[in-house]
Amino acid sequence: MLPRIRQFIQRNRTLSSLILILIISAMLATGCAPVAAPTGAENTGRPFTIGAIPDQDPEKLQRLYGKLADYLSKELGVPVVYKPVTDYTASVTAFSVGDLDMVWFGGLTGVQARLQTPGAEAIVQRDIDANFHSVFIANVASGLTPFNDISGLTQLKGHTFTFGSESSTSGRLMPQYFLNQAGVKLEDFKGEPGFSGSHDATIKLVEAGAYEAGALNEQVWNSRVASGEVDTEKVIVLWRTPAYYDYHWVIRKDVEERFGDGFIERVRNAFLKLDVNVPEHKEILDLFGAERFIPTENANYAQIEAIAREIGKIK
Repeated sequence: MLPRIRQFIQRNRTLSSLILILIISAMLATGCAPVAAPTGAENTGRPFTIGAIPDQDPEKLQRLYGKLADYLSKELGVPVVYKPVTDYTASVTAFSVGDLDMVWFGGLTGVQARLQTPGAEAIVQRDIDANFHSVFIANVASGLTPFNDISGLTQLKGHTFTFGSESSTSGRLMPQYFLNQAGVKLEDFKGEPGFSGSHDATIKLVEAGAYEAGALNEQVWNSRVASGEVDTEKVIVLWRTPAYYDYHWVIRKDVEERFGDGFIERVRNAFLKLDVNVPEHKEILDLFGAERFIPTENANYAQIEAIAREIGKIK
């Protein structure tokens, strides 16, 4: 009898130990071990989602923002994903409804997004964005010639012309503003002005002669010329505009409810930390066409908002 009792006790001890081991293993496998949440954070499991206006070829954008997402994920300690959008308007809508937490906007789309999203904040821009420029370009066969003064824009009367996206700051808003300043109205062009959809498309349309002239982002123009993607025997620069504020990152205020107090400042610092002397950082900065990022704020885009209201892009 005694041997049987001892065997029963031994079997139960073994069973209890086995159950305990299984419970601990399950907790570790499912991440149930206690983890300290950031102060004020609500753990929803959603990643930090970034987006950008589709102002260039999709393949170039995917490469740029894929690398940036990887960098931010390491710096912030949260999953970061890049979500592409179909057009400029879609980027504003996705941001305003909360599908995107932070977006690389142009000056105009940034203003539109912030007006629709209370508390949204412009946090950083590239060094080149505080003094940004557009360029007017022309097909050589058009007979148009370069000029040094805004009055030279009157040459464009009677010629076909294309902007970029209808909501582009450097490809539509500011070029139209300077045209208005020179006394050139949209009806002065030959036929309806075009809207190519992106800066790369504007270059190709003018190069092919589909439009005699167009306007686009200077940084994209310089980049494509440097990489040999433009036939400069067919396309020339007519004029470089005066400077204005343009591209910038805008972030939603409610990200701190998910990722903790001070998260916005951590995002800003991650951009300010990018250093051309660090190979991984330099690759990202080169793709952005910048030497560094600098702080910015909503007030810097007051001129953009005023011009947008003047030409009817913001009611």
